[in-house]
Order: sequence, then C-alpha cells, then structure tokens
Amino acid sequence: MKIRVGVFFGGKSVEHEVSVISAIQAVNAFNRDKYDVIPVYITKNNELYVGEGVGKIEEYKNIPALLKKSTRVIMVNDQNKTKLVCYPMKKFGDSTMAEIDVAFPIVHGTNVEDGTFQGYLQMMNIPYVGCDVLSSAVGMDKYVMKAVLKDNGIPVLDCVTVSANEYAKNSGAVFAKIKEKVGFPAIVKPINLGSSVGIKIGRDDEELNDALDYAFGFAGKVLVEHAVMNLREINCSVCGDGDEAKASECEEPISNHEILSFEDKYSGGSKSSKASGMASLDRKIPAEISKEMRAEIREMAVKAFKCLGCSGVSRIDFMLDVDSDKIYLNEINTIPGSLAFYLWEPLGTKYSQLLDIMVSLALKRDREMKNINFSFESNILAEAKLGGAKGGKLGG
Repeated sequence: MKIRVGVFFGGKSVEHEVSVISAIQAVNAFNRDKYDVIPVYITKNNELYVGEGVGKIEEYKNIPALLKKSTRVIMVNDQNKTKLVCYPMKKFGDSTMAEIDVAFPIVHGTNVEDGTFQGYLQMMNIPYVGCDVLSSAVGMDKYVMKAVLKDNGIPVLDCVTVSANEYAKNSGAVFAKIKEKVGFPAIVKPINLGSSVGIKIGRDDEELNDALDYAFGFAGKVLVEHAVMNLREINCSVCGDGDEAKASECEEPISNHEILSFEDKYSGGSKSSKASGMASLDRKIPAEISKEMRAEIREMAVKAFKCLGCSGVSRIDFMLDVDSDKIYLNEINTIPGSLAFYLWEPLGTKYSQLLDIMVSLALKRDREMKNINFSFESNILAEAKLGGAKGGKLGG
C-alpha cells in the first residue's frame, strides 16, 4: 500500500510565494510508485485548500481563480485517522476529501516554519516531516539560535537585540548600545524572518536609523550584529536526526549586492526561473574552498543541526570573513528553499531519494513518540474542589 503524504505549503508569511515554489518542486519529485501525494495549499489567511490545480505551478498566476475551483478543507483526527474534510461539511454523504498518513510541511517563515504549524500537526496526532516544535522555534529566532550555538562552542558573531517599543521610547540609548557592543558597519535583521527579507546595513547613524525603521516594518524585534563586509557565504545542508546526521556538499552563492538579497535568491541570476526557487540561484557547487575548510564547515553543520535538535533536512549558512579567514555560523533554515536538494545531487542523492529519507525519519520519530507516556491514571478531578477567589484547592 502506498504512503499517503499531505504536502502543506503557503501560509501567512512574507515567504508565502517561495513556499509554493519549493512545495510544487517536491510534489513533482516524489516517487509515485511508493507515495500518493496530496498537495494542500494554505492561503495567507491560513485556510486549507485541495483540488486538481493545487499542485500545478501555473495555477498560481491567478490564486483567486484557483481557489474558486478548489475545495476548502479542515483537518480532522477521526479514530486515529487524519482526514481532510471539506468545509463547510456536506449535509448528506461523506465529507472526506482525502486521508493522509504523514504530513510534509514545506512552509517558510514566521507563522508556519517557526513551530506554529508543527504544533498544529502534533495536536492532530499525525506524523510530520522535519523539525519538531521546539527546534523549529529556536531555529527561527536568530538570537535564541545564536545563544544555543554559542553555548555549544560553535562560532557566531556577537549581537544585540532591539524591540520596536524600546527604539520608539529611547532611540539614543539604542544607538549607544549598538555602537558599544557592535560598532559600524552594523547589519540589522528581523529576528524571525528568512529569505533576506527586511535586512539592511548601517554604516553611520543615518543609515542605521534607516535600517532599523526598515526592519521594524517586518518584525517587532530585530537583531543587530557587526557587518562583515569582505565575506564569502558558504552553505551546507544536513539530513538526519539526533541519532545520525550527514552533511551535503558545500556551495557558495553568488550575490549581485552587498547582501544576498531576496531577488538574488528567487528572481535574479543567469539561470533564473521563478518556478525554480533556490535551485535557480547562481552558485558554485562545490564551493571553491580548501579540503580542510570544507571538512570543518560540514562537521560544524552537523554539530549545529544536532545541538538544535533538528530533524529532516536543514540548510546551514556560514560566513567566511576573508580578512581574518574566520568562519561564523550565520543561520539555520529548518525548511530551506527547494529543500536544498541541489546540494545533495552532487553526492549522488536524487531528490526523490532525499524525500524518501525525510518521510522515513518522520515515521521513525512517530514510532519513538508512541513509546512515551503522556498521561497516567489519576483520580485528581474526582477529589477537586474550587477554592473561590484565592484559587483552586484539591481535596478537603
């Protein structure tokens, strides 16, 4: 019997469109002899839709038209079966549109990749591919991620965080903090976004003010760190879980700007195709680095993956300071664009094989979770009494 995989994508995120591209790439790459694939589109209002056109990239040129000929569904756990049920439900007959055995979230950004969607899937008791709630949340928050990595001996740049409220109340104090702990030039990033959205460099007070204002348009909290101006970006993917994980080939993306921009990643480059996602980015694979540096980066990527508690496939981005020849881990993408399949092909792993591994890891985790007790028998409610305004009391 084939495994029924629900591929979920889209969502309320600035990386919504990128998610659509990544997911439909994956939908087309699955081994259909082994899997039945059900594409599930999540609108920017977090509504779920299925239908014949949902898995076709050309249909997303006109999303309102696509939704009119698709069916809105909700996810229902019914006697240990996960069903996609049409909404509103039919008055007569079966409302089930599909059943799924495993969920495969291919979502990017805040409100979906950050543990929000993973928590929903966990509540529905369905096995799901990729990082769990905690590792997703930690991976999305750049400051928390840095703190965990630094505590585990992985080199990261020092940084400060600033909230929009803090900046509005006393911008002078914020500037002083940044100058003392980071200095110029400083790079400002929304604390929980990816795809290079909302990022700018400040070389002086005026530019820093502009960068902060820009970043606060995308998040209520930002991270500021020293900008390494003479750098090379080296990326590496990791596949596995806490028991065993392996690193992919390394790449060096080629940027047309000081910062690898959203346009560089998804709209620019000589091989550009808006339907190709991260796979269209100009890059050098393998990266032109020494064997020793390649080994160091791959080893560091696996260590970071494991200490953050990741599962499935992640892409880890490093910065090489050309002036000092030092390597810093920049960030982790727990659900990377295009699932970083292009980094595994040079090592002989086809995209369909990568997807197969990810589904297998999800099912493995589900088997392990079923061996853990999350409840135990108790008569606490039978003896409970409400204690009035001072709170509840148990027993007499």
